[in-house]
Amino acid sequence: MNFLRGVMGGQSAGPQHTEAETIQKLCDRVSSSTLLDDRRNAVRALKSLSKKYRLEVGIQAMDHLIHVLQTDRSDSEIIGYALDTLYNIISNDEEEEVEENSTRQSEDFGSQFTEIFIKQQENVTLLLSLLEEFDFHVRWPGVKLLTSLLKQLGPQVQQIILVSPMGVSRLMDLLADSREVIRNDGVLLLQALTRSNGAIQKIVAFENAFERLLDIITEEGNSDGGIVVEDCLILLQNLLKNNNSNQNFFKEGSYIQRMKPWFDVGDENSGWSAQKVTNLHVMLQLVRVLVSPTNPPGATSSCQKAMFQCGLLQQLCTILMATGVPADILTETINTVSEVIRGYQVNQDYFASVNAPSNPPRPAIVVLLMSMVNERQPFVLRCAVLYCFQCFLYKNQKGQGEIVSTLLPSTIDATGNSVSAGQLLCGGLFSTDSLSNWCAAVALAHALQENATQKEQLLRVQLATSIGNPPVSLLQQCTNILSQGDKIDRRGSKIQTRVGLLMLLCTWLSNCPIAVTHFLHNSANVPFLTGQIAENLGEEEQLVQGLCALLLGISIYFNDNSLESYMKEKLKQLIEKRIGKENFIEKLGFISKHELYSRASQKPQPNFPSPEYMIFDHEFTKLVKELEGVITKAIYKSSEEDKKEEEVKKTLEQHDSIVTHYKNMIREQDLQLEELKQQISTLKCQNEQLQTAVTQQVSQIQQHKDQYNLLKVQLGKDNQHQGSYSDKTQVNGIQSEEVGRLREELEELKSNQELLQSQLAEKNSLIENLKSSQTSPGTNEQSSATASARDSEQIAELKQELATLKSQLNSQSMEITKLQTEKQELLQKTETFAKSVPVPGESEAGMATKTTDVEGRLSALLQETKELKNEIKALSEERTAIKEQLDASNSTIAILQNEKNKLEMDVTDSKKEQDDLLVLLADQDQKIFSLKNKLKELGHPVEEEDELESGDQDDEEDEDEDDGKDQGHI
Repeated sequence: MNFLRGVMGGQSAGPQHTEAETIQKLCDRVSSSTLLDDRRNAVRALKSLSKKYRLEVGIQAMDHLIHVLQTDRSDSEIIGYALDTLYNIISNDEEEEVEENSTRQSEDFGSQFTEIFIKQQENVTLLLSLLEEFDFHVRWPGVKLLTSLLKQLGPQVQQIILVSPMGVSRLMDLLADSREVIRNDGVLLLQALTRSNGAIQKIVAFENAFERLLDIITEEGNSDGGIVVEDCLILLQNLLKNNNSNQNFFKEGSYIQRMKPWFDVGDENSGWSAQKVTNLHVMLQLVRVLVSPTNPPGATSSCQKAMFQCGLLQQLCTILMATGVPADILTETINTVSEVIRGYQVNQDYFASVNAPSNPPRPAIVVLLMSMVNERQPFVLRCAVLYCFQCFLYKNQKGQGEIVSTLLPSTIDATGNSVSAGQLLCGGLFSTDSLSNWCAAVALAHALQENATQKEQLLRVQLATSIGNPPVSLLQQCTNILSQGDKIDRRGSKIQTRVGLLMLLCTWLSNCPIAVTHFLHNSANVPFLTGQIAENLGEEEQLVQGLCALLLGISIYFNDNSLESYMKEKLKQLIEKRIGKENFIEKLGFISKHELYSRASQKPQPNFPSPEYMIFDHEFTKLVKELEGVITKAIYKSSEEDKKEEEVKKTLEQHDSIVTHYKNMIREQDLQLEELKQQISTLKCQNEQLQTAVTQQVSQIQQHKDQYNLLKVQLGKDNQHQGSYSDKTQVNGIQSEEVGRLREELEELKSNQELLQSQLAEKNSLIENLKSSQTSPGTNEQSSATASARDSEQIAELKQELATLKSQLNSQSMEITKLQTEKQELLQKTETFAKSVPVPGESEAGMATKTTDVEGRLSALLQETKELKNEIKALSEERTAIKEQLDASNSTIAILQNEKNKLEMDVTDSKKEQDDLLVLLADQDQKIFSLKNKLKELGHPVEEEDELESGDQDDEEDEDEDDGKDQGHI
């Protein structure tokens, strides 16, 4: 504060002195006035002066403005003025123009005022609390002020907000504000808040920021939206870049799936506005943030998997093959597809199957390689295609094999109708454009990366150099071009072609003794390399010397001594005589000391500002780092050490062969184990099914046992005189003794029946005797009456007894029938149990009947549901039709209302015009009348016809006036 006052004191006196006094007076009014209106007017005046006299207002009024924020929170207007004034003081958006004192423009007043403001942390907390106010005049200036503070001193303000209770949560509420101005500025505020602060990024992400931002992007129209979409995407980048926790949260929240509609641009050849291009560019960068090679491998692969499953990769490939796409969008799309497929086999296989929409269809890889080796294409596009090809081959031995196979004689198309990837690479490798040479060499080197099989396969490639000459191998042709050096006129860098070929040869020969043998078999190769290394050339050629030393070192280190003239020891002696070991190691160190080596080793993407910087490949820098030390040791080793090393190698090879043998055995045993496991699993399934069947049979047997026991109990109750059954009766099956007992009981029942029938016959005979005695005479009347009465009583008793006996007989007959039926059932069940074949009982028939009833009811309910759905569908269609009619009526009403308004305006205009005409006619009549009077005064006679005509004219004018008035009333 004292420093700023000193700056003010050093200013020249004059008009500014008057302004300083005015500002001082206003500050006094703010601090001392008791009326709110006076303080409000003073703050308003300070706001108007704050833009032009930023320094003066900041020095004198800042403390008073902060005090206003603390004490006058009830009045939103004065709070708004105070916040606007503080924003004008702190913000650097509108730079002040001062001609007299140029030193003021160089000073960063914004950061100094910000430092004063945040010195008291309560000021930032107060500002955060003011953002909770819904009033537009308070909230919007508060958002702008806090954004300006973050721009000036971001880390300090971030730390204050981080320790403030609910500080970040309050700011997240801005995204839900219904007023777009505040919401959009809230996005800018969160951009500044989340920049380079992982803790705040995590809090914002877990406050549901992803959901809200994606909703805003969707509402604004995705890639077709305005700058708000760009701001939201930049905020998403801040939250996700280099933040593994947020990336994992974004993936697990299924937000990757919501990115797919962003790239649904269709096949339009037009409609690429500048903002749409910018939005798509940032969207592609956001995808790359999730699959960046610098992310943990597990997180990257899970995001790559999600992008393939939701169709995002397919959408990107559609843009890649579409026509009319702007060049920068196409380039960024290629880079994005590259990182989405890098190192993930499923995505790489899908990319290999993508075809360009041409006739005939060509693989996308072939189309891209055409652009890479075409020198008329933009440099950045060619770099992007190279990166895409490298990512396609990264950890993809299947893809490497497919590329190399296109160069082999058996797979080359003899008709020449189609161009393969291998042919394009060879064409680029031997063209006269140095950049195409370098790109093709690096691309071919990636097809050999960590794949000894393809290195050996590539040795079979034969090239026809000219008509009449025998074909030469690809390896020999590369060394031939390398030995020619600058003799061939090429476009571009002088050393670029040689560097590319040397990188290809070093990659090819490393870890491949067979390729080393083929290379040394050409007697001209070793003298050429030693000659290149031994020469004292300029700085530009030192890199070529270093690569030649590396290639010669690889020829020594991976030499299997199969060529007697170029064994390891002889090559080392040659180096010592021709070059010198120290000189050789010094030349080898030129590679890692080159200024472009460290740049290439940082990122896999070949990102160069211009073609001249395109020297090293990222994967080649790894190879150099791996081989530089071992080659140095190999050069200084003696022959004895080499022999020992050879013995150790042979031992290791034997050991490896034994290990390989056992590995194969283990692999075969694993296969057998897998087959046995499958058989075991099949047998387990069969066992489980059999156990289930046995369990069901056991349950059925138990059910039949229970039914049998129940029948036994019922028979015991019916025949209690036969005695109770023993509690220790067997329940494991129906015994033959029990069947015999049942038969005995049946015989007893039959004998009882015969006894009852004999008693019934005796009774019947007695009744007949009594009836016959009634008809016999020889008795007097009294005795006959008494006898008849007694006989009638006996007859009634006998009849009653007879009815009782008949009923007993019927019941006994029913019981006998029932027992016979039960006997038959028991016999059948006995036979069934003997055969262990369960027989379905009555309960199963009942269940079948119930099932039939339930199915009938269910079908009826389904029919009724179907009818209700049809009714609902018909009602919804009717509702839609009514809604469309209502919309049409509303639009018709709006059109009629507009026409009515236009007609009313036309009537009003016509009325005004008529009034103006009437006024003009009245003036004209007045002038005519005055002129006639003057003529009369001068003695000039006026004819009566003129008077009549004038009278008729007056009448007509009166009628016109009346008509105009009537129309006006209408």
